[in-house]
Amino acid sequence: MRLNFKHTLYMINKTLLLSMLFFIIGCAKEEPKIQYGKNTFTTVVDGIERNYIVSVPQGYNGKTNVPVVFMLHGTGGDGNNVYNTSGWKEIGEQENILTVFPSGLVQCNIDDGVKSVSSKWNSQPTDNWSYCKNVTPPDDVKYFGKIIDELMVKYSIDSKRIYFVGFSNGGQMCAKLSIFLSDRIAAIVECSGSFNIDSTLSWEPARKLPITYQLGNKEGSFEVPLSQFQMILNTPGFKPYIVQKTHVRLFDLNPNYTISGDTNSVVLAEFIPLDGNVKNNFNFVFVKGLDHEYPNGVNHWMFGAQVHWNWLKQFTLP
Repeated sequence: MRLNFKHTLYMINKTLLLSMLFFIIGCAKEEPKIQYGKNTFTTVVDGIERNYIVSVPQGYNGKTNVPVVFMLHGTGGDGNNVYNTSGWKEIGEQENILTVFPSGLVQCNIDDGVKSVSSKWNSQPTDNWSYCKNVTPPDDVKYFGKIIDELMVKYSIDSKRIYFVGFSNGGQMCAKLSIFLSDRIAAIVECSGSFNIDSTLSWEPARKLPITYQLGNKEGSFEVPLSQFQMILNTPGFKPYIVQKTHVRLFDLNPNYTISGDTNSVVLAEFIPLDGNVKNNFNFVFVKGLDHEYPNGVNHWMFGAQVHWNWLKQFTLP
């Protein structure tokens, strides 16, 4: 009986050891397979299904934390559109960064007095458009925060190097995020869209961060020579005046700026914070020959994604 008992105990221990060994081997084999290129994800925010695209470069190995750039489309666009046309997936591949292309909700809105059903980011109140009556505006700040949370689980990302770029209504949304999500964003580029009405004076940024605002000199009803840049910056009622004044107020910037660049291509007005921290500066960039579009090297000589990444990558969260 004693021999049988010892034999049984031996067999139980052997079985347990083998089970643990197989478990360890099994866990080692369960490393998630990396899906390079285009990945489409769905999430739910406040009961509403939302989707976004993540482009994973071939250089990503899942072991080294990499930066992330969000590219936000304009009115009527979607993530797939800017995935294909912005140039950011190409820069992501070249620079080994994850690029993210979310989609705004399609809802009824009134823009410049025209009623339409189109995609919009809830950038209110950064501009003079509104949702139609009985439309419940989505919480897009919450949406972006959730995407960041999900990316932290799905990928190895550098949480101190998350950046946002937006065009038109996407630029307006970036302006709003510079207030309400700036504690998670290292730097922002607003293109052809920003704070366009003087209604944000009560907002308090979560963190003062570096921002570039880019505008083409062919936007609007007439072309403005780059030589007149300082004039439009200082003329009340002009969009550039409102944009720069609002940034100065909200981010405690010195209103005295310096202009540099070439009037044959690009000029830049740089605003330094009153505390002298040049890492939190605001740049207003005025581009020759650029209409209301995100420059991708085909529709305009400037390859915006490369230019913007060269600026963004110097900043990290403290």
